[in-house]
Amino acid sequence: MKTQGTTAVRVRQGTMLLLAVAIGATMGCGGTKGTKKKDEFFTSGSREADQRASQRMAKEQQLAGADQKNEKAKKAGEGAPAQAEGKQTLFERLGGEEGITKIVDDFTVRALEDPRVNWERKGVKRGGLLSRDTSPAWTANPQNVANLKKHLVQFLSLATGGPPQYDGRDMKGVHAGMHISNPEFDAVIGDLKASLDKLQIPDKEQKELLAVIESTRPQIVTQR
Repeated sequence: MKTQGTTAVRVRQGTMLLLAVAIGATMGCGGTKGTKKKDEFFTSGSREADQRASQRMAKEQQLAGADQKNEKAKKAGEGAPAQAEGKQTLFERLGGEEGITKIVDDFTVRALEDPRVNWERKGVKRGGLLSRDTSPAWTANPQNVANLKKHLVQFLSLATGGPPQYDGRDMKGVHAGMHISNPEFDAVIGDLKASLDKLQIPDKEQKELLAVIESTRPQIVTQR
């Protein structure tokens, strides 16, 4: 009797254990569905569809990681000095006021000694009824040369994007009555080019500066 009672107890215990396992499994399935992890991946039954889904998930994770990396870099860069934007002006690329002064110093000596330029306007008579017999001659004394260099530096600095400071006369007014010709103006361009070559100014900057000077031809040349 004792053996039969023990056996019955064990059977009841085994039955209860099986019921508990079954209930737990059922609850576990329902719980898994409600607490599914975000990145958990279930097969769809199609290998190609699974591969596409896997690739899409990997791409999304990669993009998310890149966004986090960029955000960290952005935060790390906060407070750092901003990098200068935009291109340098021609004034800056020529070396600023110091660089332009060197160009003017070499060019002025070269142009004043060039007979093709006739900077002193020897033999030229002013036009007009009241000034027909007067001469526009310009003397290359130290004071005149110093003023010429000063105004050339100011003009070139202003025209190339430098400081807006120019206290000379307007281009057309200062050359009025001098009867400057195109060949004389061409000689000035040639002398300036020679100075730029001597000072080893890069070709790009040379072309831009020579274009600035060429733009003044209509205000300077009156003898075509």
